Amino acid sequence: MTASISPIDWQARVANAFSRTASRYEGRARAQRAIGELLWPSLPAQANCVLDVGCGTGVWTRRLAERYPHAALHGLDIAPGMLAEARKHQRVDIDWHLGDAAALPFQAASIDLVFSNLALQWCLDLEGVMHELYRTLSLGGKAHITTLLPGTLDEIARAWQRPEALLSLAPLDDIRQAVDASGLRLVSQAQRTLRFFYTDLSAVQASIKGIGAQVGRGQARVTREDIAVAAARFERLREPQGLPVSYRCLILCLEKTP
Repeated sequence: MTASISPIDWQARVANAFSRTASRYEGRARAQRAIGELLWPSLPAQANCVLDVGCGTGVWTRRLAERYPHAALHGLDIAPGMLAEARKHQRVDIDWHLGDAAALPFQAASIDLVFSNLALQWCLDLEGVMHELYRTLSLGGKAHITTLLPGTLDEIARAWQRPEALLSLAPLDDIRQAVDASGLRLVSQAQRTLRFFYTDLSAVQASIKGIGAQVGRGQARVTREDIAVAAARFERLREPQGLPVSYRCLILCLEKTP
């Protein structure tokens, strides 16, 4: 994101980008599914009210509904197109909400489990998000979160030599500061780097466009020559498995304590 864009404009851009890609999201979200799996083993055995923040097309919301069949399930996303796609695939009773993670439409102390896979990096107001998690979680309630750290998509930035055109990610210290300011207790924190491989630059670009990641890029016109030069740079990074794309993941478990 750029410093000049207003929060309202940024939210509109994120919502529009994800709405445009909603019908293709599940087919291209290989990295997002793999990263979400990092949260699954640490989830509690029971939950009464579960909220999926940044639910997208509802892949994880539906899995949470199967894991907690007696819980009230909520999915929240900023992109109306994503929620429309989620409703198409709904097989169980899930309440979908259009909204912002920094202004959750839930009563205080009403949620006992928050699941959020790769949504936090799209939020300008990290402290606002953390305060809202604290407000809406019940005592002893937990938030299980994945987000991305600087260094994510580094190969793409190197190929295009335009690191400013990709999403600007908050450093770990900023995230920890937001957690500390909210009153939430940090139960656990881990970092993982996951790498995915693609056949060519077109496949790489399709993978990030298919999950809305192009929203952080600038509006400069890209010529055929630009694409050819970027492809040549990327080829220098090729490994036997293909062209690498790295995701630096932060995995958090937060708890609301008295």
